[in-house]
Amino acid sequence: MTRIRHNDYGTLRPPAMGSWRPELRVSVVIPAYDCQEALERTVPALARQTYPSELVEVIVADDGSRPPLEVPGARVVRVSEGWGRGAARQTGQLAATGDVIHWLDADMLLADDHLEAHMRWHHLIDYAVVIGDTRFVDAPGEEGVPTEYTRKTLESTRRLKDAGASAYLLHTGASSSVRAGLLRAAGGVDVSLNMAEDTELGYRLAQAGAVFVPDEEARAWHVGPSTVMLREKEVHRHNWSYLGDLIPDLRWLRKHPRRHWLVPYVRVAVPATTYEETRATVDSALAGTLTDAAVTLVGPWGKLTGERRSSLDDPLLELRLLHNLYAHEPRVEFAESVPVSAAPAPFLLTVPAGWVLGADTLAKLTRQAGTGPLGLICVALAEGAGGVVSARLERTAAFARAALLPGAADDLVDEMYGSEWVGGAEYDFAPADEAEPLTGEPAKWRALAGQRLSEVKELRERVDRLTAEVERLTAAVEEPADEESRGPLSSLIKHLRSAG
Repeated sequence: MTRIRHNDYGTLRPPAMGSWRPELRVSVVIPAYDCQEALERTVPALARQTYPSELVEVIVADDGSRPPLEVPGARVVRVSEGWGRGAARQTGQLAATGDVIHWLDADMLLADDHLEAHMRWHHLIDYAVVIGDTRFVDAPGEEGVPTEYTRKTLESTRRLKDAGASAYLLHTGASSSVRAGLLRAAGGVDVSLNMAEDTELGYRLAQAGAVFVPDEEARAWHVGPSTVMLREKEVHRHNWSYLGDLIPDLRWLRKHPRRHWLVPYVRVAVPATTYEETRATVDSALAGTLTDAAVTLVGPWGKLTGERRSSLDDPLLELRLLHNLYAHEPRVEFAESVPVSAAPAPFLLTVPAGWVLGADTLAKLTRQAGTGPLGLICVALAEGAGGVVSARLERTAAFARAALLPGAADDLVDEMYGSEWVGGAEYDFAPADEAEPLTGEPAKWRALAGQRLSEVKELRERVDRLTAEVERLTAAVEEPADEESRGPLSSLIKHLRSAG
């Protein structure tokens, strides 16, 4: 199967329209609420598609319309749990039987070969997310234009080929398609979201290994402006209240220095050993400048039972002490094995117990991973008789894509994303018995930095005052002719200049 580097789908060669034989079934899912008239335009266009009709099913997910929607040419399913676009999309896709799920807004008009354009890509690879070329029009029959955001994004990224890890930001529910298996692997649609559910789903599809393909031949027209076009500031104000929790890539939404976020930016996996060395590693991971980190503590926790035991001679004492220590820490979870994936978190760092992270270790590693972006960074910590002791930072999206392909995961990630080895000291790792105490909390360092900035500001103001005084004295007093009368004034000016 084709191996695509980052999001550069340019290596794929889709067949020309009408020159190939389709095999995959597609389910067109339309979330709908009180839009009977729009559906009466949209659904008939699906009957005119060049894609074989026997391979197409149309599902309208009715989100509580009154009266209920009746749509000839489509199977109508009612949303029975929850409400909103997320619930409707999920209801529709759960009812779908196709190999591919094609999302479509209810107020869309499609070119007759729209579905065919999408489906060409899904016959080439099974991890494509295809985005249609949607134009906005006031009335049917107009040519229309894409949104300014879409236009600029496509122009600045070679139509997403150079978009790297941010390609998902162009994912939209207006007209996009994805393999049903990839959608299930990503966790389906978040039923709690009524807005921005397509962006949040795009992020999780990216973590599942997706390649995002904007196809200019998949032409479609959206009748009327979108909600974002009409009320952009209000839409952003609404969506940003929860997208910061759900999409850790949106770093600018996570400016708070200490608060807890639902989805961490980095998940740190630490296999449990002794109480002391494991605690040193876990505590250092939670005390860094990158505060949206979480820890998975790995051990046979299922062995910890509640029967009578010797408190001090318990054979599972080390595990029990660690469980006691972190049982109520919301950023620590317990697992029997190292996670296969950190999804939906974008990074997984695996660290052996007994190695302490520096205050800026996580921030430095993720910044380094952003160059490329890299899929894997291996950190050499020590070398002994058993070989190299190392830590690993894995990009979730890279390893998810590698899992879709035959071959060794590390080799595939290196080929598609790039990988590198670095030294532990370069990224501030240290053995627990050599590390500095965890006194440098980010909040304290920020307070110290603020104090130093205030001192710098005060000193600059003093320099400005002294400089102004020198200039005033120099301008106000003419140089005396004799050296004797010039001496005291010259000395004063020299003194003020040296003080400045």
